[in-house]
Amino acid sequence: MKKTLRERTDAYRDELKAAAPAEVLRAFDDGATVLGRRRFGAIQVGERAPGFTLPDALGREVSLDDLVAEGAVVLTFYRGSWCPYCNLQLTAYQEILRELEEAGARLVAVSPMTPDNSLSFAEKAGLCFTVLSDARAQVAERYGLVFALEGSYRELHRDSGVDLPTLDGDDSWRLPTPATYVIDGEGVVRFVHVDGDYRWRLEPDALLTAVRGVAANGRRVTP
Repeated sequence: MKKTLRERTDAYRDELKAAAPAEVLRAFDDGATVLGRRRFGAIQVGERAPGFTLPDALGREVSLDDLVAEGAVVLTFYRGSWCPYCNLQLTAYQEILRELEEAGARLVAVSPMTPDNSLSFAEKAGLCFTVLSDARAQVAERYGLVFALEGSYRELHRDSGVDLPTLDGDDSWRLPTPATYVIDGEGVVRFVHVDGDYRWRLEPDALLTAVRGVAANGRRVTP
């Protein structure tokens, strides 16, 4: 039986506990817990999804208007390839990509990473869906998802080898909190999952249920 995303995350964390200093893991976990308590003013169900045009991993411009013209869109914001929890999530979503497409939805992932770094990540991870680059997390900000790594928490990331200025092409240290939206063919948000605690992500089965629900309600989802 295929493991759930939660089970995969638990297994990864068990590996971390055996390999990394306890005080470092505790500092990361404490920071994630604090972020989990933060209130984000995220776009909600029933609102129109903010439009955007962003470059994909090959530098081609992709607009939300063009995407929803073809049907539903699963829009997931992730922090970057340096985040192991993001990698677990996107790998799990890759595994259900065919089912998402059969339900009439296109999967699109957005991070602040530059197109070149996004391309390297997509190729290495074997991702077959669209990966977009959101410079300085400007689109994520329009969705109400942005925060900045600051102070000791920024230093913790830097000391652990996370070089956001190089990966993202700027020194703002701005990131999106992980979030997944299902947007119907009219450009209206029909499902939202936002959690500041980046360790725990939306299960693939829950995402499939949401997408199929949009299709069942006749929200112009094109197979």
